[in-house]
Amino acid sequence: MVEKAELVSKVLVLEESADCAVRIKAFCDANNLVGVKAQLENVMGVLKSNVDLGAIFLCEGYGGDDGGVALAREIHEVRPELPVFLRRNGVDDLDSFSEHDRSLFSQAYSIDNIDKLGPVVNETIFSLVYPNALVRGITEITKAALESQFKDMDVNSEAPYIVRDRIIYGELFTLIPLESNWCRGYMMLQTEEQPLVRFVEAGKTHIATDSMVNFRDINHVLGEVTNLVWGSFRNRFVAFEPLEGRASQVPIIVNHLHRYISFGSEDPQLCFKYTLSDKSGDGPNLVLYQRFVFNLSWSPDKFKENEALVEDLFDSGKLELF
Repeated sequence: MVEKAELVSKVLVLEESADCAVRIKAFCDANNLVGVKAQLENVMGVLKSNVDLGAIFLCEGYGGDDGGVALAREIHEVRPELPVFLRRNGVDDLDSFSEHDRSLFSQAYSIDNIDKLGPVVNETIFSLVYPNALVRGITEITKAALESQFKDMDVNSEAPYIVRDRIIYGELFTLIPLESNWCRGYMMLQTEEQPLVRFVEAGKTHIATDSMVNFRDINHVLGEVTNLVWGSFRNRFVAFEPLEGRASQVPIIVNHLHRYISFGSEDPQLCFKYTLSDKSGDGPNLVLYQRFVFNLSWSPDKFKENEALVEDLFDSGKLELF
């Protein structure tokens, strides 16, 4: 039995009733959800930004009698991948809606029956089980890679979380495939260009700074980090066995205008956030997002961490008797 890692997911709560908001917060706390809120006039701006989300909780009367449904139509245009849970007064179904409007929502509920959303949340947001050893190990190997490539920097990581959106953070991202008998998909690293340029200019990387820094220099830095993480991932989590069956592929779609990337799958993504800051306290921070999408194959029951035998460590001289 694969143990499920305790991951969280941010959800946008659009609710006008203070009493209902208290009930929704209690539900979020009990179901590993972190609720965030926005004013009506700011909702679309938030959704068009780089805020990572797993779902939206929307009340039917938000912004007016039919404001919730009208807003759901706008939300669907901007972030169609996000499940929307609609709170209704007195009923917990969508039977009175048109077929098109019903398609906008993953589930309707009344506040007295909010617990019915528990299984739906698990199905739509936490649908994939991520072994704790994998989640913990990804953070360890990524922090080690960042610390090896950036000088005199503190590397801090936040709690891993699940996202359902497909947005791209910043102007620079790398993409590398991951393949094994228990998973097939991709790892992405995403960041902003200017903070990374300033790190290179300040001599915080292994890039020589005798001349003006250009985009190829920062490409090299992020590419090297990606290679290091990928290599450590393979060594730690991938058994060197032939892949089973035929290796299928799906198109990857990138829309730069809308900062959007699609892997042809509705599966959620495992996301990590790292912040690099100068130990001296000077200069800007560098924020880096790491995402894993196992869109081609996911069999966590076959997952195992590669463990070196003690005898091998003795033979190599890495371990000695005390």
